[in-house]
Amino acid sequence: MSTTTVETPLTKQESATTAGPRKVRRRGTSLVSHGILSVASLIALFPVAWLLFLSLGPDKDDYLHPGGIWGKMTLDNYTYVLQETKFLDWLTSTLIVTLGTTLIGVVIAATTGYAVSRMRFPGYKKFMWVLLVTQMFPVAVLMVPMYQILSELQLIDSYLGLILVYCTTTVPYCAWLMKGYFDTIPFEIDEAGRVDGLTPFGTFGRLILPLAKPGLAVAAFYSFLTAFGEVAFASTFMLSDTKYTFAVGLQTFISEHDAQRNLMAATAVLVAIPVSAFFYFVQKNLVTGLTAGGTKG
Repeated sequence: MSTTTVETPLTKQESATTAGPRKVRRRGTSLVSHGILSVASLIALFPVAWLLFLSLGPDKDDYLHPGGIWGKMTLDNYTYVLQETKFLDWLTSTLIVTLGTTLIGVVIAATTGYAVSRMRFPGYKKFMWVLLVTQMFPVAVLMVPMYQILSELQLIDSYLGLILVYCTTTVPYCAWLMKGYFDTIPFEIDEAGRVDGLTPFGTFGRLILPLAKPGLAVAAFYSFLTAFGEVAFASTFMLSDTKYTFAVGLQTFISEHDAQRNLMAATAVLVAIPVSAFFYFVQKNLVTGLTAGGTKG
Protein backbone atom coordinates (compact mmCIF):
# COMPACT_ATOMS: atom_id res chain seq x y z
CA MET A 1 0.00 0.00 0.00
CA SER A 2 1.62 3.22 -1.16
CA THR A 3 0.98 6.76 -0.19
CA THR A 4 1.37 9.77 -2.40
CA THR A 5 2.20 13.24 -1.25
CA VAL A 6 0.46 16.09 -2.96
CA GLU A 7 2.36 19.37 -2.91
CA THR A 8 0.07 22.33 -2.80
CA PRO A 9 1.20 25.44 -4.68
CA LEU A 10 2.15 28.48 -2.65
CA THR A 11 -0.52 31.05 -2.19
CA LYS A 12 0.02 34.59 -3.46
CA GLN A 13 0.61 35.82 0.07
CA GLU A 14 3.25 33.15 0.76
CA SER A 15 5.06 33.76 -2.57
CA ALA A 16 5.06 37.49 -1.90
CA THR A 17 6.46 36.87 1.57
CA THR A 18 9.25 34.71 0.08
CA ALA A 19 10.05 37.06 -2.80
CA GLY A 20 10.27 40.13 -0.57
CA PRO A 21 13.55 39.28 1.20
CA ARG A 22 15.05 38.13 -2.09
CA LYS A 23 14.35 41.47 -3.72
CA VAL A 24 15.80 43.28 -0.75
CA ARG A 25 18.97 41.16 -0.90
CA ARG A 26 19.29 41.71 -4.64
CA ARG A 27 18.89 45.45 -4.25
CA GLY A 28 21.42 45.48 -1.44
CA THR A 29 23.92 43.49 -3.53
CA SER A 30 23.33 45.77 -6.51
CA LEU A 31 23.87 48.90 -4.42
CA VAL A 32 27.09 47.52 -2.94
CA SER A 33 28.38 46.50 -6.38
CA HIS A 34 27.57 49.88 -7.90
CA GLY A 35 29.15 51.63 -4.93
CA ILE A 36 32.38 49.66 -5.26
CA LEU A 37 32.49 50.26 -9.02
CA SER A 38 31.88 53.98 -8.53
CA VAL A 39 34.70 54.27 -6.00
CA ALA A 40 37.04 52.27 -8.26
CA SER A 41 36.16 54.52 -11.21
CA LEU A 42 36.89 57.65 -9.19
CA ILE A 43 40.23 56.24 -8.06
CA ALA A 44 41.15 55.40 -11.66
CA LEU A 45 40.04 58.74 -13.11
CA PHE A 46 41.40 61.02 -10.39
CA PRO A 47 45.09 60.95 -11.53
CA VAL A 48 44.04 61.73 -15.10
CA ALA A 49 41.79 64.60 -14.02
CA TRP A 50 44.48 65.92 -11.66
CA LEU A 51 47.09 65.84 -14.43
CA LEU A 52 44.75 67.70 -16.77
CA PHE A 53 44.06 70.28 -14.06
CA LEU A 54 47.77 70.89 -13.38
CA SER A 55 48.45 71.27 -17.10
CA LEU A 56 46.23 74.38 -17.11
CA GLY A 57 48.41 76.20 -14.57
CA PRO A 58 50.71 78.80 -16.21
CA ASP A 59 53.51 78.64 -13.61
CA LYS A 60 55.89 75.73 -13.08
CA ASP A 61 55.32 75.84 -9.30
CA ASP A 62 51.53 75.80 -9.45
CA TYR A 63 51.52 72.16 -8.39
CA LEU A 64 52.58 73.34 -4.94
CA HIS A 65 49.49 75.57 -4.66
CA PRO A 66 46.88 73.91 -6.91
CA GLY A 67 44.05 75.99 -5.51
CA GLY A 68 45.42 79.08 -7.25
CA ILE A 69 45.07 77.50 -10.69
CA TRP A 70 41.30 78.10 -10.76
CA GLY A 71 41.66 81.84 -11.28
CA LYS A 72 44.34 81.71 -13.98
CA MET A 73 43.63 78.67 -16.14
CA THR A 74 45.19 78.89 -19.59
CA LEU A 75 46.13 76.76 -22.58
CA ASP A 76 49.52 78.46 -22.98
CA ASN A 77 51.33 75.33 -21.84
CA TYR A 78 49.90 73.36 -24.76
CA THR A 79 50.76 76.14 -27.20
CA TYR A 80 54.34 76.26 -25.93
CA VAL A 81 54.77 72.49 -26.10
CA LEU A 82 53.44 72.26 -29.66
CA GLN A 83 55.33 75.27 -31.02
CA GLU A 84 58.51 75.69 -28.98
CA THR A 85 59.58 72.11 -28.26
CA LYS A 86 60.37 69.10 -30.43
CA PHE A 87 57.00 67.56 -29.68
CA LEU A 88 56.18 66.83 -33.32
CA ASP A 89 59.56 65.14 -33.79
CA TRP A 90 58.88 63.04 -30.70
CA LEU A 91 55.47 62.18 -32.08
CA THR A 92 56.95 61.04 -35.38
CA SER A 93 59.63 58.95 -33.67
CA THR A 94 57.13 57.40 -31.28
CA LEU A 95 54.73 56.43 -34.06
CA ILE A 96 57.52 54.91 -36.16
CA VAL A 97 58.88 52.87 -33.26
CA THR A 98 55.56 51.78 -31.76
CA LEU A 99 53.85 50.90 -35.03
CA GLY A 100 56.97 49.15 -36.30
CA THR A 101 57.25 47.15 -33.09
CA THR A 102 53.56 46.32 -33.18
CA LEU A 103 53.57 45.18 -36.80
CA ILE A 104 56.79 43.14 -36.70
CA GLY A 105 56.17 41.77 -33.22
CA VAL A 106 52.61 40.61 -33.93
CA VAL A 107 53.59 38.96 -37.23
CA ILE A 108 56.44 37.02 -35.61
CA ALA A 109 54.40 36.14 -32.53
CA ALA A 110 51.38 34.98 -34.56
CA THR A 111 53.41 32.73 -36.85
CA THR A 112 55.39 31.35 -33.89
CA GLY A 113 52.27 30.68 -31.83
CA TYR A 114 50.54 29.00 -34.77
CA ALA A 115 53.53 26.78 -35.53
CA VAL A 116 53.80 25.58 -31.93
CA SER A 117 50.04 25.10 -31.66
CA ARG A 118 49.63 23.07 -34.84
CA MET A 119 52.97 21.46 -35.64
CA ARG A 120 54.69 18.84 -33.52
CA PHE A 121 58.31 19.37 -34.49
CA PRO A 122 61.13 18.13 -32.23
CA GLY A 123 61.58 20.37 -29.21
CA TYR A 124 58.48 22.50 -29.73
CA LYS A 125 57.68 22.49 -26.00
CA LYS A 126 61.22 23.40 -25.00
CA PHE A 127 61.17 26.17 -27.59
CA MET A 128 58.31 27.92 -25.80
CA TRP A 129 60.09 27.60 -22.48
CA VAL A 130 63.21 29.13 -23.99
CA LEU A 131 61.13 32.12 -25.05
CA LEU A 132 59.84 32.41 -21.51
CA VAL A 133 63.35 32.25 -20.03
CA THR A 134 64.40 35.26 -22.11
CA GLN A 135 62.02 37.37 -20.03
CA MET A 136 63.88 36.58 -16.80
CA PHE A 137 66.83 38.91 -17.46
CA PRO A 138 66.53 42.51 -16.20
CA VAL A 139 67.15 45.52 -18.41
CA ALA A 140 70.43 46.37 -16.67
CA VAL A 141 71.88 42.98 -17.66
CA LEU A 142 70.74 43.22 -21.30
CA MET A 143 71.78 46.83 -21.88
CA VAL A 144 75.51 46.29 -22.52
CA PRO A 145 75.32 43.23 -24.83
CA MET A 146 72.47 44.79 -26.81
CA TYR A 147 74.45 48.01 -27.19
CA GLN A 148 77.44 46.06 -28.49
CA ILE A 149 75.29 44.12 -30.96
CA LEU A 150 73.59 47.25 -32.27
CA SER A 151 76.92 49.04 -32.49
CA GLU A 152 78.42 46.26 -34.62
CA LEU A 153 75.34 46.33 -36.85
CA GLN A 154 75.53 50.14 -37.04
CA LEU A 155 72.01 50.45 -35.68
CA ILE A 156 72.73 52.81 -32.80
CA ASP A 157 70.51 55.92 -33.01
CA SER A 158 68.27 54.25 -35.60
CA TYR A 159 64.59 53.40 -35.51
CA LEU A 160 65.18 49.87 -36.77
CA GLY A 161 67.61 49.09 -33.96
CA LEU A 162 65.17 50.24 -31.28
CA ILE A 163 62.31 48.33 -32.93
CA LEU A 164 64.34 45.11 -32.91
CA VAL A 165 65.22 45.62 -29.25
CA TYR A 166 61.56 46.08 -28.35
CA CYS A 167 60.61 42.99 -30.34
CA THR A 168 62.86 40.91 -28.11
CA THR A 169 60.61 41.97 -25.24
CA THR A 170 57.19 41.73 -26.87
CA VAL A 171 57.53 38.62 -29.06
CA PRO A 172 58.02 35.99 -26.30
CA TYR A 173 54.95 37.06 -24.33
CA CYS A 174 52.80 37.55 -27.44
CA ALA A 175 53.89 34.16 -28.81
CA TRP A 176 52.64 32.48 -25.63
CA LEU A 177 49.43 34.48 -25.85
CA MET A 178 48.80 33.61 -29.49
CA LYS A 179 49.67 29.95 -28.94
CA GLY A 180 47.00 29.72 -26.24
CA TYR A 181 44.48 31.44 -28.48
CA PHE A 182 45.23 29.23 -31.50
CA ASP A 183 44.67 26.20 -29.26
CA THR A 184 41.04 27.30 -28.87
CA ILE A 185 40.46 27.22 -32.65
CA PRO A 186 39.36 23.73 -33.82
CA PHE A 187 41.95 21.81 -35.80
CA GLU A 188 39.19 20.73 -38.20
CA ILE A 189 39.37 24.20 -39.77
CA ASP A 190 42.96 23.53 -40.85
CA GLU A 191 41.97 20.17 -42.26
CA ALA A 192 39.09 21.73 -44.19
CA GLY A 193 41.50 24.26 -45.68
CA ARG A 194 43.83 21.52 -46.85
CA VAL A 195 40.92 19.61 -48.36
CA ASP A 196 40.01 22.74 -50.33
CA GLY A 197 43.55 22.89 -51.69
CA LEU A 198 44.96 25.67 -49.52
CA THR A 199 48.63 25.66 -48.58
CA PRO A 200 49.59 25.90 -44.88
CA PHE A 201 50.24 29.63 -45.36
CA GLY A 202 46.93 30.00 -47.17
CA THR A 203 45.10 28.22 -44.37
CA PHE A 204 46.82 30.40 -41.80
CA GLY A 205 46.15 33.66 -43.62
CA ARG A 206 42.64 33.05 -44.95
CA LEU A 207 41.03 30.87 -42.29
CA ILE A 208 42.89 31.10 -38.98
CA LEU A 209 43.87 34.76 -38.74
CA PRO A 210 40.30 36.09 -39.22
CA LEU A 211 39.22 33.91 -36.29
CA ALA A 212 42.15 35.09 -34.17
CA LYS A 213 41.35 38.82 -34.29
CA PRO A 214 40.75 39.09 -30.52
CA GLY A 215 44.10 37.49 -29.75
CA LEU A 216 45.84 39.66 -32.34
CA ALA A 217 44.24 42.75 -30.79
CA VAL A 218 45.63 41.90 -27.35
CA ALA A 219 49.09 41.19 -28.78
CA ALA A 220 49.03 44.45 -30.73
CA PHE A 221 47.91 46.44 -27.70
CA TYR A 222 50.61 44.93 -25.50
CA SER A 223 53.31 45.58 -28.12
CA PHE A 224 52.10 49.13 -28.63
CA LEU A 225 52.12 49.98 -24.91
CA THR A 226 55.51 48.35 -24.36
CA ALA A 227 57.17 50.38 -27.10
CA PHE A 228 55.24 53.53 -26.23
CA GLY A 229 56.21 53.77 -22.58
CA GLU A 230 59.71 52.23 -22.49
CA VAL A 231 62.46 54.59 -21.29
CA ALA A 232 65.73 52.75 -20.57
CA PHE A 233 66.46 51.36 -24.03
CA ALA A 234 65.18 54.45 -25.84
CA SER A 235 67.29 56.86 -23.80
CA THR A 236 70.40 54.69 -24.29
CA PHE A 237 70.16 53.76 -27.96
CA MET A 238 68.65 56.99 -29.37
CA LEU A 239 71.26 59.77 -29.24
CA SER A 240 69.60 62.50 -31.31
CA ASP A 241 67.02 64.62 -29.50
CA THR A 242 64.88 64.67 -32.64
CA LYS A 243 64.61 60.87 -32.43
CA TYR A 244 63.47 60.75 -28.81
CA THR A 245 60.25 58.97 -28.09
CA PHE A 246 57.64 60.58 -25.85
CA ALA A 247 58.85 58.71 -22.78
CA VAL A 248 62.36 60.15 -23.23
CA GLY A 249 61.19 63.57 -24.37
CA LEU A 250 59.27 64.07 -21.13
CA GLN A 251 62.54 63.90 -19.21
CA THR A 252 63.86 67.02 -20.95
CA PHE A 253 61.50 69.18 -18.88
CA ILE A 254 63.33 68.20 -15.69
CA SER A 255 66.99 69.04 -15.15
CA GLU A 256 69.32 69.27 -12.19
CA HIS A 257 68.36 72.86 -11.40
CA ASP A 258 64.91 73.25 -12.90
CA ALA A 259 61.64 71.36 -13.24
CA GLN A 260 58.97 72.65 -15.64
CA ARG A 261 56.16 70.52 -14.28
CA ASN A 262 53.43 72.53 -15.97
CA LEU A 263 54.90 71.79 -19.40
CA MET A 264 55.48 68.19 -18.41
CA ALA A 265 51.81 67.85 -17.43
CA ALA A 266 50.63 69.37 -20.71
CA THR A 267 52.89 67.05 -22.69
CA ALA A 268 51.66 64.04 -20.73
CA VAL A 269 48.06 64.91 -21.62
CA LEU A 270 48.97 65.18 -25.30
CA VAL A 271 50.91 61.92 -25.10
CA ALA A 272 47.81 60.11 -23.81
CA ILE A 273 45.87 60.90 -26.99
CA PRO A 274 47.58 58.33 -29.30
CA VAL A 275 47.23 55.58 -26.69
CA SER A 276 43.55 56.39 -26.18
CA ALA A 277 42.96 56.36 -29.93
CA PHE A 278 44.71 52.99 -30.33
CA PHE A 279 42.73 51.54 -27.43
CA TYR A 280 39.50 52.74 -29.06
CA PHE A 281 40.27 50.82 -32.24
CA VAL A 282 41.09 47.53 -30.50
CA GLN A 283 38.66 47.64 -27.57
CA LYS A 284 36.03 45.50 -29.31
CA ASN A 285 38.34 42.50 -29.43
CA LEU A 286 40.45 43.28 -26.36
CA VAL A 287 38.33 41.67 -23.63
CA THR A 288 37.56 38.61 -25.75
CA GLY A 289 41.22 38.08 -26.53
CA LEU A 290 42.28 38.45 -22.90
CA THR A 291 39.91 35.74 -21.73
CA ALA A 292 39.87 33.29 -24.65
CA GLY A 293 43.59 32.52 -24.66
CA GLY A 294 43.44 31.08 -21.16
CA THR A 295 40.70 28.54 -21.75
CA LYS A 296 43.01 25.93 -23.22
CA GLY A 297 46.70 25.42 -22.48
